[in-house]
Amino acid sequence: MMTKTNTKAPVDSANGIDMNGSLGSAFNGLCAVGFLARASYALARTPVLALFAASLGAGPEAIGFAVAISTVTGIFFKMPAGVLSDIIGRTRTLFMGLIVFAFVPFAYLFVSSYEALVVVRFFHGFATAIYGPVAMAVIVGIAGDKRAEMLAWFSSITIIGNLVGAPLGGFLLTWLSGGHDPNLTHFHIIYGVVAAFGMASLLMAMWVMKGKWDSPKLENGRTLSAVWGQFRTGVREILMDRRVLLTSNMEGVQNLSVGALEAFLPIYAVVICGFSAFQAGLLWGVQILVTVLSKPLMGKISDRHGRRNLLFWGMFVCVVPFVLIPWFQDFIVLMVLSAIFGLGEAVVTSSAAALVADFCRDDHLGSAMGTFGTIFDVGHASGPILAGALIGLTGSGTDYRFSFAIVAALLVVAAIVFRIGVRDDCRQSVS
Repeated sequence: MMTKTNTKAPVDSANGIDMNGSLGSAFNGLCAVGFLARASYALARTPVLALFAASLGAGPEAIGFAVAISTVTGIFFKMPAGVLSDIIGRTRTLFMGLIVFAFVPFAYLFVSSYEALVVVRFFHGFATAIYGPVAMAVIVGIAGDKRAEMLAWFSSITIIGNLVGAPLGGFLLTWLSGGHDPNLTHFHIIYGVVAAFGMASLLMAMWVMKGKWDSPKLENGRTLSAVWGQFRTGVREILMDRRVLLTSNMEGVQNLSVGALEAFLPIYAVVICGFSAFQAGLLWGVQILVTVLSKPLMGKISDRHGRRNLLFWGMFVCVVPFVLIPWFQDFIVLMVLSAIFGLGEAVVTSSAAALVADFCRDDHLGSAMGTFGTIFDVGHASGPILAGALIGLTGSGTDYRFSFAIVAALLVVAAIVFRIGVRDDCRQSVS
């Protein structure tokens, strides 16, 4: 049974962010910021980035590295960014990430070599590495007893930003190049648009957070030793909390299956099933659509009825369609399986972050969300690599049943370990 704390007043007490009386407008503003920031990042990434790298003479392996390097940034820096937000304040750290969104894209305008592109991509990765976990901590801090529902809405809106950015990038590149091979100027113009979106997100945040700057208190002042001491304490307490790690692992492992499906469902659909690229896109699109539409409802259910059982059974809603996909070649059946997988993803992702927040102290929310984001990125980056290696083990390169079954088994194991290791979903009372 989930215990309730007095969370009616939407105040982030750990950071002094008082949203009382304006929760709806503050949350809507943060969603607008998230939409613009994610649209900017998606526009910079797909499909423009790979084509930019190819135009600079990069081969397949080098293109993959250029695409992946920003995720590597997140793996290493999301947790430190979250811990830093607990020390210097979440709004300050949030703005650090938004400044990266706004100004780093201008560096693309000076890129004329593959090496320079990789360097800029690495630094652009700090945008989501800093912004992602801190934005989640801010949402949790103002959400009160609706944290799962609000996190789900926020996530759905940022996903829509991703969905807008990718086709917009392809459209702009096609329009600018007139259907011919794009040149350096075309890419520079698009990254100018990326910078414009990033600047818009920064300006929107300045308006939304006006007068709400936070200033957390350090027990021993703001000396270097005090800051370092609190940093170590935050890292230690989060990493020693089994429940936080096991719950974060649930989303990380689930995201491993998402990464595998993202990489190989299109290939399976086109090469094995003989569908068109458009049909392959529909299979992936229906999964995303179901996730976006069902997340807020799943979040509301999580807030009202508890998270642990929902999170546990949600993994199996992902497992069943995932393991069945390579056994069917009928388009309608694959559409249904993709939709069910999207529902399972919504169930898991709407509860996992909120449960992590339930388990940690308010002044460690940033650290917890940073840890959560790191494990999330590790899962997403590992999915295509693991699935590809397992497919390669079959020898034929076309038998996806073995690899998908192994990935599905990992989801089942993670769910069972979570069930055993996390005995409750009650928020600990903090004095």
